[in-house]
Amino acid sequence: MRPSRAFLFALLVFTPSARAADPRVADSLQPFVEKNELAGAVVLVASPDKVLTVETVGFADREAKIAMKSDDLFWIASMTKPMTAAALMMLVDEGKVTLDDPIEKYLPEFKAQWMAVFQDKDTVLLKKPGRVPTIRDCLRHTSGMPFGSALETPTIDKLLLKDAVGSYAITPLQYEPGTKYVYSNAGINTAGRIIEVASGLSYEEFMAKRLFGPLGMTETTWRPTSEQLKRLAKTYRPSKNGKGLEAMPISPLAYPLSDSTRQPCPGGGLFSTARDVAAFGQMILRGGMHGEKRLLSEDSIRAMTGTQTDTLLDKSKGEGGYGLGLSTTRKSKKDGPAVAGPCGHGGAFATNVWIDPDKKLVTVYMVQHAGFSGDGAKARSAFEKATADIYGK
Repeated sequence: MRPSRAFLFALLVFTPSARAADPRVADSLQPFVEKNELAGAVVLVASPDKVLTVETVGFADREAKIAMKSDDLFWIASMTKPMTAAALMMLVDEGKVTLDDPIEKYLPEFKAQWMAVFQDKDTVLLKKPGRVPTIRDCLRHTSGMPFGSALETPTIDKLLLKDAVGSYAITPLQYEPGTKYVYSNAGINTAGRIIEVASGLSYEEFMAKRLFGPLGMTETTWRPTSEQLKRLAKTYRPSKNGKGLEAMPISPLAYPLSDSTRQPCPGGGLFSTARDVAAFGQMILRGGMHGEKRLLSEDSIRAMTGTQTDTLLDKSKGEGGYGLGLSTTRKSKKDGPAVAGPCGHGGAFATNVWIDPDKKLVTVYMVQHAGFSGDGAKARSAFEKATADIYGK
Protein backbone atom coordinates (compact mmCIF):
# COMPACT_ATOMS: atom_id res chain seq x y z
CA MET A 1 0.00 0.00 0.00
CA ARG A 2 1.49 3.35 -1.06
CA PRO A 3 1.60 6.20 1.50
CA SER A 4 -0.69 9.11 0.75
CA ARG A 5 0.62 12.45 -0.52
CA ALA A 6 -0.55 14.06 2.72
CA PHE A 7 1.51 11.60 4.77
CA LEU A 8 4.62 12.24 2.65
CA PHE A 9 4.17 16.00 3.03
CA ALA A 10 3.83 15.69 6.82
CA LEU A 11 6.93 13.51 6.97
CA LEU A 12 8.91 16.08 5.02
CA VAL A 13 7.79 18.95 7.22
CA PHE A 14 8.57 17.29 10.53
CA THR A 15 11.87 15.55 9.79
CA PRO A 16 14.88 17.23 11.48
CA SER A 17 16.55 17.99 8.13
CA ALA A 18 13.56 20.07 7.09
CA ARG A 19 13.44 22.28 10.21
CA ALA A 20 14.47 25.88 9.95
CA ALA A 21 18.09 26.48 10.93
CA ASP A 22 18.73 27.65 14.47
CA PRO A 23 19.18 31.45 14.70
CA ARG A 24 22.78 32.69 14.65
CA VAL A 25 24.02 35.71 16.59
CA ALA A 26 26.69 36.20 13.91
CA ASP A 27 23.99 36.89 11.33
CA SER A 28 23.53 40.28 12.99
CA LEU A 29 27.02 41.21 11.75
CA GLN A 30 26.62 40.14 8.13
CA PRO A 31 25.23 43.51 6.94
CA PHE A 32 28.34 45.26 8.27
CA VAL A 33 30.58 42.82 6.37
CA GLU A 34 28.58 43.29 3.17
CA LYS A 35 28.92 47.08 3.43
CA ASN A 36 32.68 46.76 3.92
CA GLU A 37 32.44 48.26 7.41
CA LEU A 38 33.61 45.14 9.27
CA ALA A 39 36.19 42.69 7.94
CA GLY A 40 35.08 39.74 10.03
CA ALA A 41 34.51 38.47 13.54
CA VAL A 42 34.41 35.48 15.84
CA VAL A 43 31.60 35.75 18.40
CA LEU A 44 30.90 33.48 21.34
CA VAL A 45 28.17 33.15 23.95
CA ALA A 46 28.66 31.01 27.06
CA SER A 47 26.73 30.08 30.18
CA PRO A 48 28.62 29.53 33.44
CA ASP A 49 29.32 25.90 32.51
CA LYS A 50 29.41 25.59 28.73
CA VAL A 51 29.88 27.38 25.44
CA LEU A 52 26.42 27.88 23.95
CA THR A 53 27.65 28.97 20.52
CA VAL A 54 30.79 30.11 18.75
CA GLU A 55 30.23 31.58 15.31
CA THR A 56 32.11 33.37 12.55
CA VAL A 57 31.34 35.95 9.93
CA GLY A 58 33.37 37.61 7.20
CA PHE A 59 37.08 37.33 6.62
CA ALA A 60 40.30 36.94 8.58
CA ASP A 61 42.00 38.26 5.43
CA ARG A 62 39.72 40.22 3.09
CA GLU A 63 42.24 40.57 0.30
CA ALA A 64 42.96 36.84 0.12
CA LYS A 65 39.29 35.98 0.79
CA ILE A 66 40.26 33.76 3.74
CA ALA A 67 37.13 33.19 5.80
CA MET A 68 37.22 33.79 9.54
CA LYS A 69 37.49 30.56 11.57
CA SER A 70 36.40 29.94 15.14
CA ASP A 71 39.96 29.23 16.34
CA ASP A 72 41.54 32.31 14.76
CA LEU A 73 43.92 34.32 16.92
CA PHE A 74 43.56 37.99 17.90
CA TRP A 75 45.67 40.56 19.70
CA ILE A 76 43.42 41.22 22.69
CA ALA A 77 45.45 44.20 23.94
CA SER A 78 43.94 45.67 27.13
CA MET A 79 41.82 42.58 27.73
CA THR A 80 45.13 41.46 29.28
CA LYS A 81 44.45 43.85 32.19
CA PRO A 82 41.72 41.83 33.99
CA MET A 83 43.87 38.70 33.64
CA THR A 84 46.79 40.50 35.29
CA ALA A 85 44.45 41.72 38.03
CA ALA A 86 43.14 38.19 38.62
CA ALA A 87 46.71 36.91 39.00
CA LEU A 88 47.54 39.57 41.57
CA MET A 89 44.34 38.85 43.49
CA MET A 90 45.54 35.26 43.87
CA LEU A 91 48.42 36.67 45.90
CA VAL A 92 45.93 38.75 47.92
CA ASP A 93 44.00 35.56 48.68
CA GLU A 94 47.25 33.93 49.85
CA GLY A 95 48.08 36.85 52.16
CA LYS A 96 51.26 37.72 50.24
CA VAL A 97 49.92 41.11 49.12
CA THR A 98 47.39 43.58 50.53
CA LEU A 99 45.52 45.90 48.18
CA ASP A 100 46.23 49.01 50.24
CA ASP A 101 49.94 48.29 50.56
CA PRO A 102 52.04 51.09 49.05
CA ILE A 103 53.83 50.17 45.83
CA GLU A 104 57.14 51.07 47.48
CA LYS A 105 56.75 48.18 49.94
CA TYR A 106 57.53 45.80 47.07
CA LEU A 107 59.39 48.17 44.73
CA PRO A 108 61.71 50.43 46.76
CA GLU A 109 62.58 52.52 43.70
CA PHE A 110 59.18 54.21 44.11
CA LYS A 111 60.18 55.74 47.47
CA ALA A 112 61.75 58.73 45.72
CA GLN A 113 58.78 59.46 43.47
CA TRP A 114 57.65 63.05 42.94
CA MET A 115 54.52 64.64 41.46
CA ALA A 116 54.44 67.31 38.75
CA VAL A 117 52.37 70.38 39.68
CA PHE A 118 53.41 72.47 36.67
CA GLN A 119 55.03 71.55 33.37
CA ASP A 120 55.82 73.24 30.06
CA LYS A 121 58.45 72.61 27.41
CA ASP A 122 61.22 74.15 29.53
CA THR A 123 60.17 73.73 33.16
CA VAL A 124 58.82 71.09 35.51
CA LEU A 125 57.77 72.01 39.05
CA LEU A 126 57.71 69.04 41.43
CA LYS A 127 56.47 68.32 44.92
CA LYS A 128 55.95 65.27 47.07
CA PRO A 129 52.46 63.74 46.66
CA GLY A 130 50.03 63.90 49.57
CA ARG A 131 50.09 60.10 49.75
CA VAL A 132 51.94 57.37 47.94
CA PRO A 133 50.21 55.18 45.31
CA THR A 134 48.99 51.75 46.40
CA ILE A 135 48.41 48.42 44.69
CA ARG A 136 44.68 49.20 44.62
CA ASP A 137 45.51 52.41 42.76
CA CYS A 138 47.46 50.41 40.17
CA LEU A 139 44.52 48.11 39.46
CA ARG A 140 41.81 50.79 39.31
CA HIS A 141 43.78 53.49 37.37
CA THR A 142 44.07 55.99 40.22
CA SER A 143 47.85 55.78 40.82
CA GLY A 144 48.83 59.18 39.43
CA MET A 145 50.97 57.51 36.77
CA PRO A 146 50.71 58.51 33.11
CA PHE A 147 49.68 55.97 30.46
CA GLY A 148 53.32 54.97 29.96
CA SER A 149 56.85 56.34 30.03
CA ALA A 150 58.99 58.00 27.38
CA LEU A 151 61.14 54.85 27.16
CA GLU A 152 58.20 52.72 25.93
CA THR A 153 58.28 53.93 22.36
CA PRO A 154 57.62 53.14 19.63
CA THR A 155 56.32 49.78 20.93
CA ILE A 156 55.19 48.46 24.32
CA ASP A 157 57.05 45.15 24.21
CA LYS A 158 60.79 45.84 24.02
CA LEU A 159 61.67 46.59 27.67
CA LEU A 160 62.05 43.98 30.37
CA LEU A 161 59.15 44.40 32.81
CA LYS A 162 61.58 45.37 35.58
CA ASP A 163 63.05 48.12 33.39
CA ALA A 164 59.68 49.39 32.16
CA VAL A 165 58.42 49.70 35.73
CA GLY A 166 61.69 51.29 36.78
CA SER A 167 61.05 54.01 34.20
CA TYR A 168 57.70 54.79 35.86
CA ALA A 169 59.43 55.27 39.21
CA ILE A 170 61.54 58.11 37.76
CA THR A 171 58.61 59.64 35.87
CA PRO A 172 56.73 62.28 37.92
CA LEU A 173 53.20 61.44 38.96
CA GLN A 174 50.61 63.44 37.05
CA TYR A 175 48.14 63.96 39.91
CA GLU A 176 47.56 63.08 43.57
CA PRO A 177 47.05 59.32 43.89
CA GLY A 178 43.45 58.32 44.58
CA THR A 179 41.93 61.61 43.42
CA LYS A 180 41.37 60.88 39.72
CA TYR A 181 40.69 58.01 37.34
CA VAL A 182 43.22 58.16 34.47
CA TYR A 183 43.54 55.03 32.34
CA SER A 184 47.12 53.80 32.66
CA ASN A 185 49.12 50.91 31.25
CA ALA A 186 51.87 51.91 33.68
CA GLY A 187 49.75 51.10 36.73
CA ILE A 188 48.79 47.63 35.49
CA ASN A 189 52.37 46.93 34.39
CA THR A 190 53.51 47.88 37.88
CA ALA A 191 51.02 45.37 39.31
CA GLY A 192 52.61 42.77 37.04
CA ARG A 193 56.04 43.56 38.46
CA ILE A 194 54.66 43.26 42.01
CA ILE A 195 53.47 39.75 41.08
CA GLU A 196 57.09 38.89 40.31
CA VAL A 197 58.45 40.27 43.58
CA ALA A 198 55.73 38.78 45.79
CA SER A 199 55.64 35.34 44.15
CA GLY A 200 59.27 34.76 43.26
CA LEU A 201 58.26 33.82 39.71
CA SER A 202 58.52 35.85 36.54
CA TYR A 203 55.25 37.50 35.56
CA GLU A 204 55.10 35.36 32.43
CA GLU A 205 55.68 32.14 34.39
CA PHE A 206 53.11 33.04 37.06
CA MET A 207 50.43 33.75 34.46
CA ALA A 208 51.11 30.46 32.69
CA LYS A 209 51.20 28.29 35.82
CA ARG A 210 48.51 29.89 37.93
CA LEU A 211 45.95 31.20 35.42
CA PHE A 212 46.30 30.05 31.82
CA GLY A 213 47.23 26.45 32.63
CA PRO A 214 44.42 25.78 35.14
CA LEU A 215 41.85 27.41 32.82
CA GLY A 216 43.00 25.43 29.79
CA MET A 217 43.88 28.64 27.92
CA THR A 218 46.35 26.86 25.65
CA GLU A 219 46.12 29.43 22.83
CA THR A 220 46.79 32.49 25.00
CA THR A 221 50.31 33.77 24.43
CA TRP A 222 52.63 36.77 24.28
CA ARG A 223 54.48 35.46 21.22
CA PRO A 224 52.41 33.53 18.67
CA THR A 225 54.05 30.42 17.25
CA SER A 226 54.49 29.98 13.49
CA GLU A 227 51.35 27.81 13.47
CA GLN A 228 49.36 30.41 15.39
CA LEU A 229 50.52 33.20 13.09
CA LYS A 230 48.78 31.38 10.23
CA ARG A 231 45.54 31.87 12.19
CA LEU A 232 46.14 35.49 13.19
CA ALA A 233 43.31 37.69 11.97
CA LYS A 234 44.50 40.61 9.87
CA THR A 235 44.13 44.11 11.34
CA TYR A 236 42.06 46.75 9.52
CA ARG A 237 41.38 50.47 9.73
CA PRO A 238 39.27 52.88 7.66
CA SER A 239 40.86 53.57 4.29
CA LYS A 240 42.30 57.05 3.69
CA ASN A 241 39.36 58.11 1.55
CA GLY A 242 36.97 57.15 4.36
CA LYS A 243 35.31 54.44 2.30
CA GLY A 244 35.97 50.82 3.08
CA LEU A 245 38.90 49.29 4.92
CA GLU A 246 42.64 48.86 4.54
CA ALA A 247 45.02 46.42 6.23
CA MET A 248 47.62 47.59 8.74
CA PRO A 249 50.18 46.05 11.14
CA ILE A 250 49.68 45.84 14.91
CA SER A 251 51.53 49.11 15.39
CA PRO A 252 52.01 49.00 19.21
CA LEU A 253 53.98 45.73 18.89
CA ALA A 254 57.42 44.92 17.48
CA TYR A 255 57.79 42.51 14.57
CA PRO A 256 58.32 39.65 14.08
CA LEU A 257 55.59 38.83 16.59
CA SER A 258 57.14 35.43 17.34
CA ASP A 259 60.50 36.98 18.29
CA SER A 260 61.72 35.66 21.65
CA THR A 261 63.09 39.10 22.56
CA ARG A 262 59.59 40.58 22.70
CA GLN A 263 58.57 41.09 26.34
CA PRO A 264 55.19 40.43 28.03
CA CYS A 265 53.21 43.59 28.76
CA PRO A 266 50.73 43.13 31.66
CA GLY A 267 48.66 46.06 30.45
CA GLY A 268 48.12 44.89 26.88
CA GLY A 269 50.37 42.24 25.38
CA LEU A 270 48.35 39.04 24.98
CA PHE A 271 47.07 37.19 21.93
CA SER A 272 44.16 34.80 22.41
CA THR A 273 41.11 33.08 20.92
CA ALA A 274 37.41 33.40 21.64
CA ARG A 275 37.28 30.10 23.55
CA ASP A 276 40.26 30.98 25.74
CA VAL A 277 38.84 34.39 26.62
CA ALA A 278 35.49 32.73 27.40
CA ALA A 279 37.19 30.36 29.85
CA PHE A 280 38.46 33.35 31.81
CA GLY A 281 35.05 35.03 31.70
CA GLN A 282 33.31 31.87 32.89
CA MET A 283 35.67 31.65 35.87
CA ILE A 284 34.70 35.20 36.85
CA LEU A 285 30.99 34.46 36.28
CA ARG A 286 31.25 31.41 38.56
CA GLY A 287 32.69 33.48 41.40
CA GLY A 288 36.27 32.28 41.01
CA MET A 289 35.58 28.61 40.25
CA HIS A 290 36.74 26.55 37.28
CA GLY A 291 35.19 23.12 37.34
CA GLU A 292 35.61 21.90 40.91
CA LYS A 293 38.71 24.02 41.52
CA ARG A 294 38.68 27.45 43.14
CA LEU A 295 41.13 29.88 41.56
CA LEU A 296 39.96 33.07 43.31
CA SER A 297 37.99 33.74 46.45
CA GLU A 298 34.52 35.26 46.25
CA ASP A 299 35.88 38.32 48.08
CA SER A 300 38.47 38.84 45.33
CA ILE A 301 35.86 38.44 42.57
CA ARG A 302 33.60 40.92 44.38
CA ALA A 303 36.47 43.42 44.61
CA MET A 304 37.35 43.03 40.93
CA THR A 305 33.79 43.27 39.60
CA GLY A 306 32.48 45.98 41.90
CA THR A 307 33.06 49.67 41.18
CA GLN A 308 36.16 51.06 42.92
CA THR A 309 35.95 54.53 41.34
CA ASP A 310 32.44 55.54 42.37
CA THR A 311 33.28 59.12 43.36
CA LEU A 312 35.87 59.72 40.63
CA LEU A 313 33.78 59.43 37.45
CA ASP A 314 31.02 61.69 36.15
CA LYS A 315 27.94 59.53 35.58
CA SER A 316 26.12 62.49 34.00
CA LYS A 317 28.62 62.27 31.13
CA GLY A 318 27.97 58.59 30.67
CA GLU A 319 31.18 57.51 32.37
CA GLY A 320 30.87 54.03 33.84
CA GLY A 321 32.98 52.60 36.59
CA TYR A 322 36.13 50.60 37.08
CA GLY A 323 36.84 47.81 39.52
CA LEU A 324 40.17 46.03 39.74
CA GLY A 325 41.19 45.37 36.15
CA LEU A 326 37.56 45.41 34.93
CA SER A 327 35.09 47.99 33.67
CA THR A 328 32.04 47.80 35.95
CA THR A 329 28.42 48.85 36.30
CA ARG A 330 27.60 48.28 39.95
CA LYS A 331 29.06 49.06 43.35
CA SER A 332 30.18 46.08 45.43
CA LYS A 333 28.43 44.99 48.59
CA LYS A 334 30.43 43.06 51.15
CA ASP A 335 27.59 40.59 51.68
CA GLY A 336 26.36 40.54 48.07
CA PRO A 337 26.90 37.99 45.31
CA ALA A 338 30.46 37.20 44.27
CA VAL A 339 30.04 38.99 40.92
CA ALA A 340 28.90 42.47 41.87
CA GLY A 341 27.37 43.28 38.49
CA PRO A 342 27.87 43.20 34.73
CA CYS A 343 31.52 43.87 33.90
CA GLY A 344 34.16 43.25 31.29
CA HIS A 345 36.97 44.79 29.26
CA GLY A 346 37.77 45.77 25.72
CA GLY A 347 40.98 45.94 23.73
CA ALA A 348 42.57 48.60 21.52
CA PHE A 349 41.50 46.83 18.33
CA ALA A 350 37.83 46.49 19.41
CA THR A 351 37.88 43.02 21.00
CA ASN A 352 35.64 42.67 24.05
CA VAL A 353 34.52 40.29 26.78
CA TRP A 354 31.39 40.97 28.85
CA ILE A 355 30.28 39.06 31.94
CA ASP A 356 26.63 39.40 32.96
CA PRO A 357 25.66 37.70 36.23
CA ASP A 358 22.03 38.80 35.86
CA LYS A 359 21.62 36.94 32.56
CA LYS A 360 24.26 34.36 33.51
CA LEU A 361 26.07 34.86 30.21
CA VAL A 362 29.58 35.57 28.98
CA THR A 363 29.88 37.17 25.53
CA VAL A 364 33.11 37.41 23.56
CA TYR A 365 33.49 39.69 20.53
CA MET A 366 36.71 39.14 18.57
CA VAL A 367 37.57 41.53 15.74
CA GLN A 368 40.77 43.34 14.68
CA HIS A 369 39.90 46.93 13.88
CA ALA A 370 41.79 50.15 14.60
CA GLY A 371 38.67 52.15 13.85
CA PHE A 372 35.72 51.45 11.56
CA SER A 373 34.31 52.86 8.37
CA GLY A 374 30.64 53.83 8.14
CA ASP A 375 28.56 52.26 10.91
CA GLY A 376 31.05 49.48 11.67
CA ALA A 377 31.42 50.57 15.29
CA LYS A 378 27.76 49.62 15.79
CA ALA A 379 28.44 45.97 14.98
CA ARG A 380 29.16 45.03 18.58
CA SER A 381 25.84 46.49 19.74
CA ALA A 382 24.09 44.46 17.03
CA PHE A 383 25.80 41.31 18.32
CA GLU A 384 24.78 42.10 21.90
CA LYS A 385 21.16 42.68 20.88
CA ALA A 386 21.09 39.38 18.96
CA THR A 387 22.57 37.63 21.99
CA ALA A 388 19.90 39.08 24.26
CA ASP A 389 17.14 38.10 21.82
CA ILE A 390 18.34 34.50 21.43
CA TYR A 391 19.97 33.64 24.77
CA GLY A 392 18.92 36.31 27.24
CA LYS A 393 15.41 35.09 27.97
